[in-house]
Amino acid sequence: MKLSQFRFKLPENQVALEPPHRVFENEDGTVDKVYRRDECRLMIVHRKSQIIDMFEKDADGNATDRPLTFRNVIDYFDEGDTIVFNDTKVFPARLFGTKEKTDAKIEVFLLRELNEELRLWDVLVEPARKIRIGNKLFFEEDGPMVAEVIDNTTSRGRTLRFLYDCPHDEFKRELFALGSAPLPRYIVNHREVMPEDMENFQTIYAQNEGAVTAPASGLHFSRELMKRLEIRGINLSFITVHCGLGCFDPIEVEDLTKHKMGSEQIVIKSETCDVVNRTKQEGRKVCAVGVTTLRATESAVGTDGLLKEFDGWTNKFIFPPYEFGLANTMIVNFYHPESTMLMATCAFGGYDLIMEAYKQAVDNGFKFGCYGDAMLILDD
Repeated sequence: MKLSQFRFKLPENQVALEPPHRVFENEDGTVDKVYRRDECRLMIVHRKSQIIDMFEKDADGNATDRPLTFRNVIDYFDEGDTIVFNDTKVFPARLFGTKEKTDAKIEVFLLRELNEELRLWDVLVEPARKIRIGNKLFFEEDGPMVAEVIDNTTSRGRTLRFLYDCPHDEFKRELFALGSAPLPRYIVNHREVMPEDMENFQTIYAQNEGAVTAPASGLHFSRELMKRLEIRGINLSFITVHCGLGCFDPIEVEDLTKHKMGSEQIVIKSETCDVVNRTKQEGRKVCAVGVTTLRATESAVGTDGLLKEFDGWTNKFIFPPYEFGLANTMIVNFYHPESTMLMATCAFGGYDLIMEAYKQAVDNGFKFGCYGDAMLILDD
């Protein structure tokens, strides 16, 4: 398929800048926000019957005027079904430093640690034209955190060596204390990053640190919803995919077969394989939460259609047409035009049906992006 087939007009006011929340005015005139991650809107897409649902139904099965919310997702799963989550944990990857001598303000986006002993990190810098090998960056006016640029990796990529002499745990703690939530550019270009973003931009089941962006489809799950799913007898299984920035890289070729995805690290353990494979063999729902989970399970599924243990990296790029080997159900967000996540969603749900669903989402005021609304794709 071609890049141009995934263009659509997305009104700027339908890009969510915050999670779902309610605003309360206090007696003293101040305002509090209470975030309710499971109160986003939900669209149900039935890929075989080609039906799109956005509203609750009454006792007779007729649509009402009450929009579905994410809490309704539990009504579409039965005992013995399995939902597969990505339990990666986002770290505060966005820092700001000043360049030695010029005091120019430089954004440093941490990608991954290359060497613990030498304090080497792979980073992105902005503006990149000002940062060269040998430059030093200071991250506090009088603080001890200093980094030296020792290599250029890409046009914006650099390798930094942090000059901080202390135990590694203390170094990481001090480094992350300087950072903020690594919200996507389409949010930080319109508002400041707030302290509460570090919690809001994290799934409630996050466990294994290593992501520089959130597995956003999992942000909708609250502790209460997870408990209700567990009580209903639905299996909650976890893999780890350390989400990178590859999903945000613009596609610069019209022919999608020529696009190269960035790699992401995956860990899938045997206990998850056992639960998922039993569910599949019983003919029940195996639901992938998010495109990162989908890409990981498709990277680890065997020719027999069963999930295998995996500890490595994947750069799998999924776009239509694609024959899926494992998941038969999927939970996703609403993504931006021409994004790799939209392409994977179209591959799973069918191009024509998903693009029609997106048209209806725009027409009905759904919110897009990591803090936006959700879609459940069912195989019925």
